[in-house]
This record gives sequence, C-alpha cells and structure tokens, in this order.
Amino acid sequence: MTALPALRTGKPRSEFGHVRVTKELEIPFAVIEGAEEGPCLLVTAGVHGSEFCSIEAAVRLMKTRPEEIKGTLVVLPILNVEAFQRRNIYIVPQDGKNLNRMFPGKPDGTTSEQLAHWLVTEVFSKADAYIDCHGGDLDESLAPFTIFPAACEKSKALAAAFGIKVAVAAGGSGYTVDASHKLGIPSILPEVSGNGLWGEATVAQMTDGIRRVMQHIGMLPGKAPVTSLDVVTMWVPTAPVTGLWYPKKDLGEPVAVGELLGEIKSVFGEALASIHSEKTGFILYRLTSLSVNEKEALLGVGTPA
Repeated sequence: MTALPALRTGKPRSEFGHVRVTKELEIPFAVIEGAEEGPCLLVTAGVHGSEFCSIEAAVRLMKTRPEEIKGTLVVLPILNVEAFQRRNIYIVPQDGKNLNRMFPGKPDGTTSEQLAHWLVTEVFSKADAYIDCHGGDLDESLAPFTIFPAACEKSKALAAAFGIKVAVAAGGSGYTVDASHKLGIPSILPEVSGNGLWGEATVAQMTDGIRRVMQHIGMLPGKAPVTSLDVVTMWVPTAPVTGLWYPKKDLGEPVAVGELLGEIKSVFGEALASIHSEKTGFILYRLTSLSVNEKEALLGVGTPA
C-alpha cells in the first residue's frame, strides 16, 4: 500500500494522480489545498461502482480551484474502479464482497478488506469531515435521503447543511460513515438519483449539497442554509428465496404494519414468498430488477426515529 501525498502543506496547490492500495487496485485521487489554513474535507464516491451520479459529482468537484477554498479538499472519485469499468452492482469484483460492509477492514484481507483498512488508517484519520457520495445502483430506485451515524449531532448538522430533508439515523457497523464516526470524524452518506442514472439536475443536487457542507465547516465563504430534517430509521427486508420480484409499493408511498410490500414468484407464476411490512413508514428505495436472489435487499422502509 502507498499513502496519499502529504496534506496541509500550507501551499496552494492542485495535485492529481493514482495511489496503489493493493496489488490489484489503484485508485484516482485529487488533493486541492487552499492558500489559507482551514479544515480538511474528504469526499469519496464509487464505493458501489455503478452509482454514476455520485461519481460524476465527485469528478466535477475535482475541478475546485485552490483560491476558492480554505483548508484542504481530498476527493477519491472512484473507490471501486473495476466495478465501475465493468458496470457491476454492489460488489468489489476482485473478491465478490460489498465494500460498504467491510469496514474497518483487514491489512491482510481480501481486496475490499484491504481497501477499507487503507481508508481507515491512511485517509479517514486526516479528515475533519467526511462525505461518502452514493446513489441508487443499476437495480435500485430511490427518493433522495442522507444517512448519518445515529446519536452523532455533528454528523446530523452536516446532513442538515447538505440539504436533503429526509435523513436516516443509522446504526450497525461495517459502513464507511460508522468507521469514520468511530474515529471521531463527523460524516454523512447522501443518496441521490437511482438505477445508475445521472443528469444535470441530480449531479447538481449532489454538488450543491457538498458545497453547502463546505460552507458549514468554513471552507467556502457564506453561511449554509439549514434544512429542517425528517429523521427516520430504516427497515430493510431481504428476499427469503430466489425468483422474480413484483413490488406492490412505489417510492414515497406510505406503508402500515402487515401491509403487502411485494411478492416473489417462480418463472411459472408460482408464489414463492409474500413480503409484509413489519413497520409503519414509507418507501425510501426499492429493488427495480425483475430478478432477485436470496438474501438481497428488496426495499427500504423509513420509519419514525
């Protein structure tokens, strides 16, 4: 493994290149350092390589000029490079694992575990704030929301500055924002767009949100507007069998306990499983592909926090 270039040198600069993380993985980076001292913001994208809106937003962010900012901006626009090139969903192709379940990783593990370990040890600890940009993968539609570590008020404040009204207070471990939170770094994971689509409106929503966070932490001039958040938790049912997925609910629709969310059938029309809601809430995202495999997430239900 190699390290990023030295940060906070006190000299205005833009530095671009690739850094080798494992024998199998080299990722692009940008370091933009302003002329004045200030915070260090880390922005990543491409944890899931086919979430193209988030990747394009990060690529555009790399064009930030040193004279625009105070402090240091670090952008890693495509973490899962091979998945991006192959247009794979969810996983790191080298080992078949979901990178956003591998944190804090292992120094001697598989490719995704080594990448997670490198991020935690070599990158996260240098940041004062962190944004991990996401968006619905090729088989997922979603309504925009921002995930933040539950009970972390500084992360919640970043979400309010980013500007998406729905915010998910997340628990659990293995995720980028959980790993950075455990190091004391406020962090958010905004989700914008869906089905791998990207366009000017959705990319602008992501980049505008990032710039508001940069205002919030003092990297850019001006005062970021603060959004009044609707904070929820998320319940995610998974497929008990492999088959054909027929959802009964669309994005934003309310659901009640016991209500039918969808069915899984065989290719011959035989009902294999019926998925009923265990929570009251509304649909945040859902699987849009006809095919579904056992244990895959079917949808996310936002429930009152």
